[in-house]
Amino acid sequence: MKKVKFEDLGLIEYKNAWDYQEKIFSEYIQIKAENRELPDDQQKEIEGNVLFCEHPHVYTLGKSGEQNNLLINDEFLNKIQATYFKTNRGGDITYHGPGQIVGYPIIDLERFNLQVKQYIANLEESIIRMLKEYDIDSERLQGATGVWLETGTSKARKICAIGVKASRFITMHGFALNVNTNLEYFNHINPCGFVDKGVTSMEKELGAKVNYEEVKDVLKGKIEEVFGMKLI
Repeated sequence: MKKVKFEDLGLIEYKNAWDYQEKIFSEYIQIKAENRELPDDQQKEIEGNVLFCEHPHVYTLGKSGEQNNLLINDEFLNKIQATYFKTNRGGDITYHGPGQIVGYPIIDLERFNLQVKQYIANLEESIIRMLKEYDIDSERLQGATGVWLETGTSKARKICAIGVKASRFITMHGFALNVNTNLEYFNHINPCGFVDKGVTSMEKELGAKVNYEEVKDVLKGKIEEVFGMKLI
C-alpha cells in the first residue's frame, strides 16, 4: 500500500488552490528531472498529494473548452457572486461552489503503473463505488469523462465532473462531486459543453441534504481501495 499525503484545504478561493497545486506539481516535475540524472539507488520517491477542498462560486474553462459555453457576462457574474477562470486542465466548462467536494490528486502515475486513461477511469470508479454506498447507481458515459446517472435515457445527468492535466506522468486538477450543491448555477453554462444533458447532486437524488464530512470520509476510503494507496 503506497502512502500518499492527504490534505483537506476546506473552503478556499479557486486561484489559491490552483497556485498551491502548481507549487507541488512544479516540485515533483523538478524531482523527476533530477532523477533522470541519478542511478536507481539514489532516486527520490514522489510521495504524492491528494487535496480535498470546496470553492466559492466559480466557473472554470478547460483547454479544449469554448468560451461561449459560459452563457452570462461579467456583470451577471458579479451579480451572482461568481468568478471565472481559464485553466490548463482538459475538458470544457464546469462550475465549482459550496456543497461540492473538489479533489485534486497530484501523483506520479508511474509510481502506480497507470496511464492517464486508466487514472481517469480509477477516479470515476472511486466515485461510482462511493455513490453505491448511498444507494445511488451511477456509471460512465461513452465518449465523456465523469460520472453519470441513467446514461441510456433522456434523463442522463452528470453528478461528478472530471478534468485533469498530466505532464511527465505527474497529475493535477481532478474531480468535482456534487453533494449539496446549488444546481441553479449550472443554468448559466453548457456543463462540460453539453447542451442536451442535465446535472444532479447527491442531495437532489436522495431528496435530502447529505452529511458532507461523512461523504468525504467514504470517498477517501474508496480512493484508497481503487488506487491501492494509503492517505495519510
